[in-house]
Amino acid sequence: MDTPEREKRSIPSIDPAAAGGEGITRRAFIHRSLVAGAALGAASQALFPLISTLDVAYGAQEFRFAWISDTHLYPKTLNTRFVEKAERAVNDVKAMKPAPDFLIFGGDLAQLGDPVELQLGADILKNLSLKKYFIPGEHDWYLDMGATWEKLFGKQPWSFDHKGVRFIGLDTVSRGPDYWSAKKMTPAERMGHMATLDGSVAGPWAGVGADQLQWLAKTLSNWPKDKPVILFSHNPLYEYYPPWNFWVRDWRDVQEVLRPYTKVTNIHGHTHQVLYNEIGTMRSIGMLATSWNWPYPPQGVPALTVPMVRVDPGDHFDGVGWGKLTMTAKERVDYQYMMWRKDVFSQTQVDSGTGDNMNQILSPRFADRP
Repeated sequence: MDTPEREKRSIPSIDPAAAGGEGITRRAFIHRSLVAGAALGAASQALFPLISTLDVAYGAQEFRFAWISDTHLYPKTLNTRFVEKAERAVNDVKAMKPAPDFLIFGGDLAQLGDPVELQLGADILKNLSLKKYFIPGEHDWYLDMGATWEKLFGKQPWSFDHKGVRFIGLDTVSRGPDYWSAKKMTPAERMGHMATLDGSVAGPWAGVGADQLQWLAKTLSNWPKDKPVILFSHNPLYEYYPPWNFWVRDWRDVQEVLRPYTKVTNIHGHTHQVLYNEIGTMRSIGMLATSWNWPYPPQGVPALTVPMVRVDPGDHFDGVGWGKLTMTAKERVDYQYMMWRKDVFSQTQVDSGTGDNMNQILSPRFADRP
Protein backbone atom coordinates (compact mmCIF):
# COMPACT_ATOMS: atom_id res chain seq x y z
CA MET A 1 0.00 0.00 0.00
CA ASP A 2 1.49 3.34 -0.99
CA THR A 3 1.80 6.23 1.48
CA PRO A 4 -1.15 8.37 0.30
CA GLU A 5 -3.52 5.39 0.43
CA ARG A 6 -2.24 4.36 3.86
CA GLU A 7 -2.77 7.90 5.17
CA LYS A 8 -6.23 7.99 3.62
CA ARG A 9 -7.29 4.78 5.36
CA SER A 10 -5.96 5.90 8.76
CA ILE A 11 -8.34 8.89 8.58
CA PRO A 12 -6.58 11.29 10.94
CA SER A 13 -9.13 13.68 12.41
CA ILE A 14 -11.53 12.01 9.95
CA ASP A 15 -10.17 14.15 7.12
CA PRO A 16 -6.39 13.95 6.49
CA ALA A 17 -6.42 17.26 4.62
CA ALA A 18 -8.15 19.02 7.49
CA ALA A 19 -5.62 17.59 9.94
CA GLY A 20 -2.69 18.91 7.96
CA GLY A 21 -1.33 15.39 7.51
CA GLU A 22 -0.97 14.80 11.24
CA GLY A 23 -1.22 11.10 12.05
CA ILE A 24 -3.88 10.40 14.69
CA THR A 25 -4.95 6.97 15.84
CA ARG A 26 -8.63 6.16 16.42
CA ARG A 27 -7.92 6.09 20.15
CA ALA A 28 -6.34 9.56 20.11
CA PHE A 29 -9.06 10.86 17.81
CA ILE A 30 -11.88 9.74 20.09
CA HIS A 31 -9.98 10.89 23.17
CA ARG A 32 -9.53 14.36 21.71
CA SER A 33 -13.21 14.41 20.94
CA LEU A 34 -13.98 13.51 24.54
CA VAL A 35 -11.73 16.23 25.89
CA ALA A 36 -13.33 18.79 23.62
CA GLY A 37 -16.76 17.50 24.56
CA ALA A 38 -16.02 17.83 28.27
CA ALA A 39 -14.91 21.42 27.83
CA LEU A 40 -18.06 22.37 25.97
CA GLY A 41 -20.24 20.36 28.30
CA ALA A 42 -19.09 22.36 31.30
CA ALA A 43 -20.23 25.50 29.56
CA SER A 44 -23.57 24.02 28.59
CA GLN A 45 -24.31 22.49 32.01
CA ALA A 46 -24.09 18.97 30.59
CA LEU A 47 -21.15 16.57 30.62
CA PHE A 48 -21.49 15.55 26.96
CA PRO A 49 -24.20 17.15 24.85
CA LEU A 50 -26.44 14.86 22.80
CA ILE A 51 -26.59 17.25 19.87
CA SER A 52 -24.59 17.50 16.72
CA THR A 53 -23.20 21.02 16.60
CA LEU A 54 -21.90 22.40 13.34
CA ASP A 55 -19.56 25.36 13.24
CA VAL A 56 -19.29 26.70 9.72
CA ALA A 57 -16.96 29.43 8.46
CA TYR A 58 -17.04 30.75 4.95
CA GLY A 59 -14.33 33.26 4.12
CA ALA A 60 -14.16 35.67 7.04
CA GLN A 61 -17.64 34.77 8.26
CA GLU A 62 -18.21 32.21 10.95
CA PHE A 63 -21.49 30.90 12.20
CA ARG A 64 -22.90 27.96 14.08
CA PHE A 65 -25.94 25.79 13.63
CA ALA A 66 -27.16 22.62 15.33
CA TRP A 67 -28.32 19.22 14.11
CA ILE A 68 -30.61 16.82 15.98
CA SER A 69 -32.04 13.64 14.47
CA ASP A 70 -33.34 10.13 15.05
CA THR A 71 -35.05 10.75 18.38
CA HIS A 72 -37.61 7.94 17.75
CA LEU A 73 -40.11 9.20 20.28
CA TYR A 74 -42.81 6.99 21.75
CA PRO A 75 -45.75 8.45 23.69
CA LYS A 76 -44.72 9.25 27.24
CA THR A 77 -47.12 6.57 28.49
CA LEU A 78 -44.98 3.91 26.78
CA ASN A 79 -41.39 5.13 26.99
CA THR A 80 -39.75 8.22 28.48
CA ARG A 81 -36.12 7.22 27.86
CA PHE A 82 -35.98 8.66 24.34
CA VAL A 83 -38.02 11.68 25.45
CA GLU A 84 -35.42 12.48 28.10
CA LYS A 85 -32.63 12.32 25.53
CA ALA A 86 -34.49 14.59 23.10
CA GLU A 87 -35.19 17.08 25.89
CA ARG A 88 -31.55 17.06 26.91
CA ALA A 89 -30.46 17.70 23.34
CA VAL A 90 -32.79 20.69 23.14
CA ASN A 91 -31.52 22.03 26.46
CA ASP A 92 -27.94 21.71 25.20
CA VAL A 93 -28.80 23.70 22.09
CA LYS A 94 -30.40 26.38 24.26
CA ALA A 95 -27.22 26.57 26.34
CA MET A 96 -24.87 26.98 23.37
CA LYS A 97 -22.74 30.15 23.51
CA PRO A 98 -22.87 31.82 21.11
CA ALA A 99 -26.35 30.73 20.13
CA PRO A 100 -26.63 28.79 16.87
CA ASP A 101 -28.07 30.52 13.83
CA PHE A 102 -30.59 27.74 13.20
CA LEU A 103 -31.44 24.09 13.83
CA ILE A 104 -31.76 21.23 11.35
CA PHE A 105 -33.88 18.26 12.40
CA GLY A 106 -32.80 15.26 10.33
CA GLY A 107 -35.79 12.93 10.52
CA ASP A 108 -37.25 10.07 12.56
CA LEU A 109 -38.72 12.34 15.19
CA ALA A 110 -41.35 9.67 15.90
CA GLN A 111 -41.11 5.90 16.15
CA LEU A 112 -44.40 4.80 14.55
CA GLY A 113 -45.63 8.00 12.92
CA ASP A 114 -48.33 8.44 15.56
CA PRO A 115 -49.65 12.03 15.66
CA VAL A 116 -49.16 11.86 19.43
CA GLU A 117 -45.46 11.10 18.91
CA LEU A 118 -45.02 13.83 16.30
CA GLN A 119 -46.85 16.40 18.42
CA LEU A 120 -44.70 15.43 21.40
CA GLY A 121 -41.59 16.07 19.31
CA ALA A 122 -42.97 19.39 18.07
CA ASP A 123 -43.67 20.44 21.66
CA ILE A 124 -40.13 19.54 22.75
CA LEU A 125 -38.59 21.46 19.85
CA LYS A 126 -40.80 24.48 20.54
CA ASN A 127 -38.55 25.15 23.52
CA LEU A 128 -36.01 26.42 21.00
CA SER A 129 -36.74 29.93 19.81
CA LEU A 130 -34.27 29.81 16.91
CA LYS A 131 -35.15 29.13 13.27
CA LYS A 132 -35.77 25.43 12.56
CA TYR A 133 -35.70 23.38 9.36
CA PHE A 134 -37.08 19.84 9.08
CA ILE A 135 -36.63 16.82 6.84
CA PRO A 136 -38.67 13.64 7.50
CA GLY A 137 -37.64 10.09 8.25
CA GLU A 138 -39.57 6.97 7.30
CA HIS A 139 -40.76 6.60 10.91
CA ASP A 140 -42.46 10.00 10.59
CA TRP A 141 -44.20 9.34 7.30
CA TYR A 142 -45.87 6.02 6.59
CA LEU A 143 -48.74 5.93 9.05
CA ASP A 144 -50.65 8.74 7.32
CA MET A 145 -48.28 9.29 4.34
CA GLY A 146 -46.82 12.47 5.79
CA ALA A 147 -50.06 14.33 6.48
CA THR A 148 -49.28 15.07 10.14
CA TRP A 149 -45.62 15.76 9.41
CA GLU A 150 -46.34 18.38 6.75
CA LYS A 151 -49.04 19.96 8.89
CA LEU A 152 -46.57 20.43 11.74
CA PHE A 153 -43.32 21.11 9.89
CA GLY A 154 -44.10 22.09 6.33
CA LYS A 155 -43.17 20.64 2.97
CA GLN A 156 -39.87 19.61 1.49
CA PRO A 157 -37.54 19.87 -0.34
CA TRP A 158 -36.33 23.34 0.59
CA SER A 159 -33.24 25.49 0.15
CA PHE A 160 -31.76 28.70 1.49
CA ASP A 161 -28.47 30.60 1.37
CA HIS A 162 -26.63 31.60 4.51
CA LYS A 163 -23.29 33.42 4.64
CA GLY A 164 -21.98 32.08 1.37
CA VAL A 165 -23.26 28.50 1.68
CA ARG A 166 -26.27 27.02 -0.11
CA PHE A 167 -28.21 24.69 2.18
CA ILE A 168 -30.59 22.12 0.72
CA GLY A 169 -33.00 19.80 2.52
CA LEU A 170 -34.10 16.68 0.61
CA ASP A 171 -36.89 14.19 1.20
CA THR A 172 -35.48 10.68 0.78
CA VAL A 173 -38.30 8.73 2.45
CA SER A 174 -41.69 9.47 0.87
CA ARG A 175 -41.15 7.79 -2.50
CA GLY A 176 -41.28 4.15 -1.46
CA PRO A 177 -42.86 1.85 -4.08
CA ASP A 178 -46.45 1.00 -3.16
CA TYR A 179 -46.41 -2.63 -2.01
CA TRP A 180 -49.06 -2.14 0.66
CA SER A 181 -52.14 -1.62 -1.51
CA ALA A 182 -51.89 -5.03 -3.18
CA LYS A 183 -51.44 -6.63 0.24
CA LYS A 184 -54.40 -4.61 1.58
CA MET A 185 -52.40 -3.44 4.57
CA THR A 186 -53.87 -1.09 7.12
CA PRO A 187 -51.96 2.15 7.77
CA ALA A 188 -50.66 0.66 11.03
CA GLU A 189 -49.45 -2.48 9.22
CA ARG A 190 -47.75 -0.37 6.57
CA MET A 191 -46.03 1.71 9.23
CA GLY A 192 -44.97 -1.41 11.11
CA HIS A 193 -43.21 -2.81 8.04
CA MET A 194 -41.55 0.51 7.22
CA ALA A 195 -40.30 0.85 10.81
CA THR A 196 -38.15 -2.29 10.57
CA LEU A 197 -34.49 -1.87 9.70
CA ASP A 198 -34.34 -4.53 7.00
CA GLY A 199 -36.00 -4.17 3.61
CA SER A 200 -37.26 -7.74 3.30
CA VAL A 201 -40.89 -6.57 3.00
CA ALA A 202 -40.69 -2.87 2.19
CA GLY A 203 -37.89 -3.30 -0.33
CA PRO A 204 -35.68 -0.42 -1.52
CA TRP A 205 -37.98 2.35 -0.35
CA ALA A 206 -35.34 5.11 -0.01
CA GLY A 207 -35.02 7.39 -3.02
CA VAL A 208 -34.89 10.99 -4.21
CA GLY A 209 -37.19 10.61 -7.20
CA ALA A 210 -37.19 12.12 -10.69
CA ASP A 211 -39.20 15.18 -9.68
CA GLN A 212 -36.86 16.03 -6.81
CA LEU A 213 -33.78 15.42 -8.95
CA GLN A 214 -35.15 17.96 -11.42
CA TRP A 215 -35.80 20.37 -8.55
CA LEU A 216 -32.25 19.86 -7.23
CA ALA A 217 -30.69 20.59 -10.61
CA LYS A 218 -32.77 23.75 -10.97
CA THR A 219 -31.98 24.88 -7.41
CA LEU A 220 -28.24 24.54 -8.06
CA SER A 221 -28.29 25.96 -11.58
CA ASN A 222 -27.65 29.55 -10.44
CA TRP A 223 -25.06 28.62 -7.80
CA PRO A 224 -21.33 28.98 -8.62
CA LYS A 225 -19.71 25.60 -9.20
CA ASP A 226 -16.86 26.35 -6.78
CA LYS A 227 -18.98 27.56 -3.82
CA PRO A 228 -19.96 25.33 -0.88
CA VAL A 229 -23.15 23.28 -0.97
CA ILE A 230 -24.43 21.41 2.08
CA LEU A 231 -27.23 18.89 1.52
CA PHE A 232 -29.27 17.45 4.37
CA SER A 233 -30.97 14.10 3.91
CA HIS A 234 -32.28 11.38 6.16
CA ASN A 235 -30.66 8.55 4.17
CA PRO A 236 -27.08 8.71 2.87
CA LEU A 237 -26.88 9.81 -0.76
CA TYR A 238 -24.62 6.93 -1.76
CA GLU A 239 -24.81 3.15 -1.66
CA TYR A 240 -23.74 2.16 1.83
CA TYR A 241 -25.92 -0.88 2.61
CA PRO A 242 -29.09 -1.33 0.51
CA PRO A 243 -30.65 -4.19 2.54
CA TRP A 244 -31.16 -1.71 5.39
CA ASN A 245 -31.95 1.21 3.04
CA PHE A 246 -28.68 2.85 4.04
CA TRP A 247 -28.68 4.52 0.61
CA VAL A 248 -31.00 6.07 -1.96
CA ARG A 249 -31.73 3.74 -4.86
CA ASP A 250 -31.15 6.55 -7.40
CA TRP A 251 -27.87 7.66 -5.86
CA ARG A 252 -26.08 7.51 -9.22
CA ASP A 253 -28.55 10.04 -10.63
CA VAL A 254 -27.93 12.26 -7.59
CA GLN A 255 -24.20 12.12 -8.28
CA GLU A 256 -24.75 13.18 -11.89
CA VAL A 257 -26.56 16.31 -10.71
CA LEU A 258 -23.84 17.10 -8.17
CA ARG A 259 -20.85 16.27 -10.38
CA PRO A 260 -20.15 19.85 -11.60
CA TYR A 261 -20.01 21.25 -8.04
CA THR A 262 -16.63 20.95 -6.37
CA LYS A 263 -17.46 21.55 -2.70
CA VAL A 264 -20.45 19.37 -1.78
CA THR A 265 -21.11 17.91 1.66
CA ASN A 266 -24.01 15.61 2.52
CA ILE A 267 -24.98 15.43 6.19
CA HIS A 268 -27.40 12.60 6.94
CA GLY A 269 -29.05 10.67 9.73
CA HIS A 270 -30.81 7.26 9.62
CA THR A 271 -27.71 5.10 10.10
CA HIS A 272 -27.18 6.02 13.80
CA GLN A 273 -23.45 5.56 13.16
CA VAL A 274 -20.17 7.40 12.88
CA LEU A 275 -19.72 7.44 9.11
CA TYR A 276 -17.59 9.16 6.51
CA ASN A 277 -17.34 8.54 2.80
CA GLU A 278 -16.26 10.30 -0.37
CA ILE A 279 -17.69 9.69 -3.82
CA GLY A 280 -17.01 11.99 -6.71
CA THR A 281 -16.91 15.55 -5.39
CA MET A 282 -19.27 14.81 -2.48
CA ARG A 283 -18.19 14.14 1.09
CA SER A 284 -20.75 12.29 3.22
CA ILE A 285 -20.99 12.58 6.99
CA GLY A 286 -23.25 10.29 9.00
CA MET A 287 -24.43 11.83 12.27
CA LEU A 288 -25.16 10.26 15.63
CA ALA A 289 -28.69 9.65 16.88
CA THR A 290 -30.05 10.70 20.27
CA SER A 291 -31.94 7.38 20.64
CA TRP A 292 -29.55 4.45 20.08
CA ASN A 293 -26.75 3.32 17.78
CA TRP A 294 -27.24 0.76 15.02
CA PRO A 295 -24.66 -1.99 14.47
CA TYR A 296 -22.53 -1.91 11.37
CA PRO A 297 -23.80 -3.97 8.42
CA PRO A 298 -22.23 -7.39 7.87
CA GLN A 299 -20.72 -6.48 4.49
CA GLY A 300 -20.25 -3.69 2.01
CA VAL A 301 -18.84 -1.13 4.45
CA PRO A 302 -17.02 1.73 2.64
CA ALA A 303 -13.30 1.72 3.28
CA LEU A 304 -13.36 5.20 4.84
CA THR A 305 -15.97 4.34 7.45
CA VAL A 306 -14.90 4.97 11.05
CA PRO A 307 -16.30 2.19 13.26
CA MET A 308 -18.26 3.34 16.28
CA VAL A 309 -17.43 1.97 19.71
CA ARG A 310 -20.15 -0.57 20.51
CA VAL A 311 -22.94 0.44 22.82
CA ASP A 312 -22.78 -0.50 26.51
CA PRO A 313 -26.04 -2.40 27.20
CA GLY A 314 -26.00 -1.09 30.76
CA ASP A 315 -25.88 2.56 29.69
CA HIS A 316 -28.61 3.75 27.34
CA PHE A 317 -26.73 7.02 26.82
CA ASP A 318 -23.74 5.18 25.34
CA GLY A 319 -23.29 5.03 21.59
CA VAL A 320 -24.88 8.43 21.03
CA GLY A 321 -23.39 11.91 21.10
CA TRP A 322 -22.82 15.06 19.15
CA GLY A 323 -20.43 16.33 16.50
CA LYS A 324 -18.73 19.59 15.65
CA LEU A 325 -18.28 20.56 11.99
CA THR A 326 -16.36 23.52 10.61
CA MET A 327 -16.21 24.95 7.10
CA THR A 328 -12.49 25.64 6.92
CA ALA A 329 -10.72 28.41 5.05
CA LYS A 330 -10.25 25.85 2.26
CA GLU A 331 -14.05 25.57 2.11
CA ARG A 332 -14.04 21.96 3.26
CA VAL A 333 -16.09 20.65 6.15
CA ASP A 334 -13.97 19.46 9.07
CA TYR A 335 -15.62 17.73 12.01
CA GLN A 336 -15.30 15.78 15.24
CA TYR A 337 -17.65 13.44 17.06
CA MET A 338 -18.12 13.89 20.79
CA MET A 339 -18.96 10.40 22.05
CA TRP A 340 -21.08 9.99 25.15
CA ARG A 341 -18.78 7.71 27.11
CA LYS A 342 -16.04 7.98 29.70
CA ASP A 343 -13.88 5.10 28.49
CA VAL A 344 -12.15 5.01 25.13
CA PHE A 345 -11.49 1.74 23.32
CA SER A 346 -9.64 1.17 20.06
CA GLN A 347 -9.42 -1.96 17.92
CA THR A 348 -6.82 -0.96 15.36
CA GLN A 349 -4.60 1.99 14.53
CA VAL A 350 -5.28 1.81 10.80
CA ASP A 351 -9.02 1.79 10.35
CA SER A 352 -10.25 -1.13 8.27
CA GLY A 353 -13.96 -0.39 8.35
CA THR A 354 -14.60 -3.43 10.53
CA GLY A 355 -15.59 -1.95 13.89
CA ASP A 356 -15.48 -4.52 16.68
CA ASN A 357 -16.12 -7.39 14.25
CA MET A 358 -12.66 -8.21 12.97
CA ASN A 359 -14.09 -10.97 10.76
CA GLN A 360 -15.98 -8.50 8.61
CA ILE A 361 -14.88 -8.57 4.97
CA LEU A 362 -14.90 -5.43 2.86
CA SER A 363 -16.54 -5.98 -0.50
CA PRO A 364 -17.59 -3.90 -3.51
CA ARG A 365 -20.82 -1.96 -3.39
CA PHE A 366 -23.79 -4.07 -4.42
CA ALA A 367 -24.35 -2.19 -7.69
CA ASP A 368 -20.68 -2.67 -8.64
CA ARG A 369 -20.64 -6.44 -8.25
CA PRO A 370 -20.56 -8.62 -11.40
